[in-house]
Amino acid sequence: MLVITAGVLAALIAAALTALSAGASYALLGLPDPGPVTQYGLPVVRVVAESGAVVCIGSLLLAAFGIPAMRSGPLAADGYAAVRTASWAAAVWCVGAALMVPFIAADATGRPVGDVLSVDVLFGLVDALEEAKAWALTALIAFVVALVCRVVLSWGWTVMAFALGLVGLFPVIATGHSASGGAHDIATNSLLVHLFAAVLWVGGLVALLAHAARRGAHLPLVARRFSQFALVCWIAMALSGVINSLVRVSPTDLFTSTYGVLLVLKVVGLVALGAFGYFQRRSVVRRLDDGAGAAALLRLGAAEVLIMFATIGVAVALGRTPPPAGGKAVPGRTELLIGYPLDAPPTLFRLLFDMRFDLIYGTFALALAGLYLLGVYRLRKRGDAWPVGRTIAWMCGCATIFMATSSGIGKYAPALFSVHMGQHMLMSMLAPVFLVLAGPTSLALRVFKPAGKTQPPGPREWLLAFVHSPVARVLTNPFVALALFVGSFYALYFSGLFDVALTQHWAHLAMNAHFLLVGYIFYWPVIGIDPAPRPLPSLGKVGLVFASMPFHAFFGIVLMMSQTVIGAAFYRGLDLPWMTDLLADQRLGGGLAWASGEVPLVVVMLALLIQWSRADSRAARRIDRKADADGGADLAAYNEMLRQLAEKDTPRSK
Repeated sequence: MLVITAGVLAALIAAALTALSAGASYALLGLPDPGPVTQYGLPVVRVVAESGAVVCIGSLLLAAFGIPAMRSGPLAADGYAAVRTASWAAAVWCVGAALMVPFIAADATGRPVGDVLSVDVLFGLVDALEEAKAWALTALIAFVVALVCRVVLSWGWTVMAFALGLVGLFPVIATGHSASGGAHDIATNSLLVHLFAAVLWVGGLVALLAHAARRGAHLPLVARRFSQFALVCWIAMALSGVINSLVRVSPTDLFTSTYGVLLVLKVVGLVALGAFGYFQRRSVVRRLDDGAGAAALLRLGAAEVLIMFATIGVAVALGRTPPPAGGKAVPGRTELLIGYPLDAPPTLFRLLFDMRFDLIYGTFALALAGLYLLGVYRLRKRGDAWPVGRTIAWMCGCATIFMATSSGIGKYAPALFSVHMGQHMLMSMLAPVFLVLAGPTSLALRVFKPAGKTQPPGPREWLLAFVHSPVARVLTNPFVALALFVGSFYALYFSGLFDVALTQHWAHLAMNAHFLLVGYIFYWPVIGIDPAPRPLPSLGKVGLVFASMPFHAFFGIVLMMSQTVIGAAFYRGLDLPWMTDLLADQRLGGGLAWASGEVPLVVVMLALLIQWSRADSRAARRIDRKADADGGADLAAYNEMLRQLAEKDTPRSK
């Protein structure tokens, strides 16, 4: 009932605030007024869809990582109840997303929604409108999530359903105001962080209150976990929201435009939510640990949910309001396509020092470095040692990711094939080598304390479950890892997929994630410090590395010899005055792909030689210790065996 009330409140706020700028929006686009059903129905339907997404993902978050699962794998009763709630919420999400398709089509053409309900008209408009396609894809993903949630019984599948729900947020984020215009790379990245943090925070709180209302088990533990997680989400929302706002509106427009006023209302809501979260952490959670405070949690949480959904209503209205022009210059072709201008050709200095911070991967690299150093600090604080070389390797890996995405390399990569190929090599063939040599899983397992046989599982148990999961075993299979590592090159660049991905910012994010993950999967069983799910013998490790070399070399040679420019339409559309020979740039990229394969090979072989040398040294020390302990019994037995053999071979005198 609370969620329904909050959803109705959000819908009313969204519809009322949309009325402030609806007419101006259609006039700005040169479209006729489509009528009140389209004008006010669209924000209401969007609130329904987003409310379903919030409750679905929040319930799956609680079932996967909030409510402790049974040790044997199946969900506990409270976890199963949360998954059932997620299935109904996913159904609402699916219906709302499906209804958004005709409303988006009607809104984009300035027509009443009834005029686009014809199958032929609707399919034609969906084919031409990226936002309508995004909502159709979202409806399909939500439908799959709903089906999966109906049959989920185990913890592992709950995690998979949660991940699929998060994927369902991507299509809509990739469209709209933030995905177009100048600086859309920063706007889209900040919106990505902002919305993911908001959905996890709001949905997690709704699920927590539902768990408290049904008097679920381990409520203090669940509340404490969510409280810590909510703080991280609030910080991420605040920072990403500020960055996104600065891209779209100047401070002088905050109180002089409808967009600015709505933005101020949203900020007020976020500040109020931060205050609620603070009091929740300081008082309610502590009282839960003492066996009380459930009623206070429900009261405070109910007020927080209402403010959250009201903020969602403001956010929906904000998405329907065009940002003020503010006298900004019209962006050029390059800025429209990649988000920023490129006025000069790349030089070594610009590639290294012409920074453009990547909010996703730059933050990711810094966060990885900080978390690793925190883990090492905790180990040393309690008197445990950790090899300095592993820490250095991790820092080098993080630095490689940062340089590949936030230096001039990351800045020029979307516009030049050669620089993109250099980025590809850094993300897939160099950064993973350093990361696997740092043993992050071993560090985490030593930092996280075991939950104990009678205690609910925690981060250490979740990590072990993933390492020993069927997914990890399949991915680290040598043949699968090799196919993913070398096959990705051919599948991406020679199938036409790269040409399609060039125009989509989210595709660039996905490519970098893919490069990094397949590289880590390939090098983990080869030189990784962490025990792999499928350990390889020494010769198998060397063979796997050498097996990948011809494929990389052939890929680079094909690029250098090709007479066809990959992604030619996009690169020509950038209209860079200093880039006149796209084929030469592609051949340079092929040369980088061919030559760069030697660098990781040298690092890998050096790492293998060091590991083998250390393994032999450890074996020798182990033998020496055993000999000291038993007085050389093994050596004496061996000498006695040789003596007996010699006696048998010596002919006896008659």
